[in-house]
Amino acid sequence: MPVGATGGTPQYSGTFVPETWSAKILVKFWDALTIAAVSNADYAVGKGQGDTVHVRVAPTVTTFRYYKNQDLDFEYLETTLIDLLINYGRAFAIACDDIDIYQSDIALMDEFSDNAGMQLKQDTEEDIFADIYADAATYNTGSTAGYKTHNINLGTSGTPLVVTTDDVLKLIVRAGQCLGEYSAPFEDRWAIIPEWMNSNILLSDLKDASLAGDGTSILRNARMGRIANFTLYLSNLIETATDGGYTCFYPLFGQRRALTFAANLDKVKRVEPSKSFQQGIKGLTVCGWKVFKSEALVVPYVREGS
Repeated sequence: MPVGATGGTPQYSGTFVPETWSAKILVKFWDALTIAAVSNADYAVGKGQGDTVHVRVAPTVTTFRYYKNQDLDFEYLETTLIDLLINYGRAFAIACDDIDIYQSDIALMDEFSDNAGMQLKQDTEEDIFADIYADAATYNTGSTAGYKTHNINLGTSGTPLVVTTDDVLKLIVRAGQCLGEYSAPFEDRWAIIPEWMNSNILLSDLKDASLAGDGTSILRNARMGRIANFTLYLSNLIETATDGGYTCFYPLFGQRRALTFAANLDKVKRVEPSKSFQQGIKGLTVCGWKVFKSEALVVPYVREGS
């Protein structure tokens, strides 16, 4: 809207004052991506090498009590197979008229390409989280969690675990206990938590660096630091549900061997659409993921408490 003119004087705005366009596009905020940080790529395949990866599972060796001069019965071991399917595809295709590109002060297609590539990764990660949260082992979720103890409450549908600043540490420690009862390794443990849980941590005594397991304050970025052997990451992409009027969350606690992620195609390229005078960009990602070690994945069902 133009600046008003004093009464009795002419208003030339819109006639002599031209419209102008900014040479910048407003920055878009992106959610942090964490899959690459918490998953392993041990079973990834090269580009174009098929859509199924067969992974051998190490067998369990039977031991027995031995007595002197005892005859030995030899065991013949066999491996089993788990299939990792590379069957998820997500794409985008956008176009812009040559005239708009020519008359713009902005490198439109470069901006659109960067944004589209990030959107592709973000939407893919959100789909991964929506899929894997249900794959935790039986005793790594629910109100009777704990492979040995069966007495750890991680929340259930209808009765989510309420988490406040006073008990956020308890949740993290109990998640570690669940992993320990399944003998998951201590190294490479990670957790992906929502922003409100991060707030609970920062408002609690955990903000003291001595509880973070290193000599630096955990008041950091999306990679918060280490608490109770977990490296903590923040994400707005983890799965949620509405339960009793509350928004409930499925934070993820695991060890790197829990999840495998493999991509055999990740491409963004320029094209010329056949219609009109246009330039286009299309992008495609083809990947697969699988929870190979369900006992190395712990999934509470929680909501924020007051």
